[in-house]
Amino acid sequence: MAEGFNLDDAIRKVPDFPKPGILFYDITSVLANPDAFRYCVDSMVKLYKGERLAAVAAVESRGFLFAAPLCERLGLPLVLVRKKGKLPGKTIGKRYELEYGQAEIEMHAADIPQGGRVLIVDDLIATGGTVRAAADLLKEGGAQPIGVFAVIGLPFLDYAAAVGDLPVRTLIEYYGE
Repeated sequence: MAEGFNLDDAIRKVPDFPKPGILFYDITSVLANPDAFRYCVDSMVKLYKGERLAAVAAVESRGFLFAAPLCERLGLPLVLVRKKGKLPGKTIGKRYELEYGQAEIEMHAADIPQGGRVLIVDDLIATGGTVRAAADLLKEGGAQPIGVFAVIGLPFLDYAAAVGDLPVRTLIEYYGE
């Protein structure tokens, strides 16, 4: 892992997107920078190498990009957390509230490790609603969610209230303007 790497410099900040007054933290600039992406994956491996994980659940869609190399390096199964209607076969789903409306996520029922410890991975955690729904769905499916990893955390949007006692680890946090 590149010690001393400045991840903040690799994250593009886009003012007034998707609407005026919002500062958008664009993770695609990390994906376009091999050194930044390697730093993220190496950091994840270092954080979770000693955990007794049965699987990693990755939240659509950019969570897939960070969770897949972690799973490959640690020899773990990857469970996809997708929007409703995107997975074939038998799924279980969970509806949850968004700021304006509702959404629903699904997982393949057969992919959830019964009794297994599962890490939830997303690229960014803001309000925490999606990862809370993923954690609830894992529990309903018979697994034990043990924590959340996100490259970027926005604690000023109070994700802690949504995730409760589920530990959250991030590589970088922003506290608003």
